[in-house]
Amino acid sequence: MKQLTEFEKQDLASITAQGKTMLFFTATWCGDCRFIKPSMPAIEAEYPDIDFIEVDRDKFMDLAVELNIMGIPSFVAYQDGQEVGRFVNKDRKTKAEIEKFINNLAFTI
Repeated sequence: MKQLTEFEKQDLASITAQGKTMLFFTATWCGDCRFIKPSMPAIEAEYPDIDFIEVDRDKFMDLAVELNIMGIPSFVAYQDGQEVGRFVNKDRKTKAEIEKFINNLAFTI
């Protein structure tokens, strides 16, 4: 999974401009994030057409606030620069719940 390391707010458009992108908001102290992290490689392997990007919410708080990410782990999906869905709350998420979210996205082929 790619990590968002050097990021300027205005770069969100370029990061999500082409194809399918999934932002995965997490933090090192988040127990629910640590719970789902071991499942993320398998989820990524199931959806090779989606570019998954891990975003440390604490390092990119301005982006989290802009996207209204108050609970983590959370997921925001984009296609060709447009948000197509979000799975944003403070609850623990299972692999099955994340897969269901991805399968129900309004991605076009």
